[in-house]
Amino acid sequence: MAMKALDIYKHLPKTNCKKCGYPTCLAFAMKLATGKAEIEACPDLDPETKTLLGGVTRPPVRLVQVGVGERSVPIGEEFVLFRHEKTFYHPPGIMVQVSDAWPEEKVRFVVEEVRDTVVQRVGQDLVLNGIAVRNESGLPDRFAATVTLAGGGSSLPLVLIADNPASFEAALAVAGNYRPLIHAATEENWEELAALAKRYGCPLTVRTPNLPNLAALAGKCADAGAPDLLLDPVPQSLSGFIATATEIRRAAIGRTEPGLGYPIYLDTVPLNETDAALAAGILKYAGIIVAPPLAHASREAALTLRQNIYTDPQKPIQVTPGIYPINDPGPSAPILLTVNFSLTYFTLLGYLEASGIPSYLFIADTEGLSVLTAVAGGKLTETLVAESLKEFNVGDLVDHRLLVIPGYAAPLSGKIEDATGWKVLVGPRDGADLPGYLEAEWKT
Repeated sequence: MAMKALDIYKHLPKTNCKKCGYPTCLAFAMKLATGKAEIEACPDLDPETKTLLGGVTRPPVRLVQVGVGERSVPIGEEFVLFRHEKTFYHPPGIMVQVSDAWPEEKVRFVVEEVRDTVVQRVGQDLVLNGIAVRNESGLPDRFAATVTLAGGGSSLPLVLIADNPASFEAALAVAGNYRPLIHAATEENWEELAALAKRYGCPLTVRTPNLPNLAALAGKCADAGAPDLLLDPVPQSLSGFIATATEIRRAAIGRTEPGLGYPIYLDTVPLNETDAALAAGILKYAGIIVAPPLAHASREAALTLRQNIYTDPQKPIQVTPGIYPINDPGPSAPILLTVNFSLTYFTLLGYLEASGIPSYLFIADTEGLSVLTAVAGGKLTETLVAESLKEFNVGDLVDHRLLVIPGYAAPLSGKIEDATGWKVLVGPRDGADLPGYLEAEWKT
């Protein structure tokens, strides 16, 4: 089981020497308890204590990287069963399947589509992660040729799916330097595949439907020199996957079975319910999800869901505070105060750009809170507005001193006028009504 900070502290030297980089041993213990420090940072612990604490303070789900370079996919290193307890850290990699039995043109089309797909949402570029090449032909040379056609792992991370070691040998000769994920080691072939994973330094999936056997198989592969593992419990249904994935994560978080402390692999193709399976994998702990080529709507839905689930609930997505000109504004354009919650910003941006009204969006730093929450929580104040007007030299942009504030900030209007010397106009509560408000009310 995970140890609490005070339990860890009992094993530390209690000298407060600061050699670990923290002011006290208790502060170091608190960081260890949350997985934000490594036990090796303390030079004064004996090997036995380091082994003891290392086993209970490292992430319960091992960090595994698939691929190399900018588009590599780090997965695992998770600490909680439920997102609201803390956060989830590493979004699952969505890998689109191609087959070595397909025509070359079809493979190229899918690879290009995966490589070029970008969904922009609240200031972030959302992408698919890589290609899963399936050896349906059974021919090693054909498999290697399709892996080459998919870029060999140099531009997109790869999953190599085959049944025999000879096919893996051929594919890894092409792509082994780019850390593809090998799928999958079984009770029958694990020794050969673990040796291949060790030789090429690649992550390896272990596959069997029985959880005790899965844990034992993972242990064998790790002991054989292939420590970067994923677990494929071979689900037969969506409900089966959800139940099994939850059991695996619960065992990992509770540290009750070390052999289950790895990311989970989900192949949606056999389940025949791609959209639902994608959602289940994103919501329930999958680290790598293999999917067939996706329709546009399915791609956007999956990427949006993944972004939502893997956003820190304690740290809303934010935009940088400052002044944002819209539709080429001049000195008579309105100054529109709002907050740096990304969804608020991009919602207003869409309405204003569509309206064609030249304006300046004046973004105050409310730590990512929405307008109503920022007002209620004391994050949006007259002092903040006054300081931000000076910081961003807003007065130099326009020849007036009129500031439009959101309707939900109306209680602050008088205080803002007193603190800034600007005349405050209270705008609508709903951003959709802002263009109409400006057309009817804005006069400098």
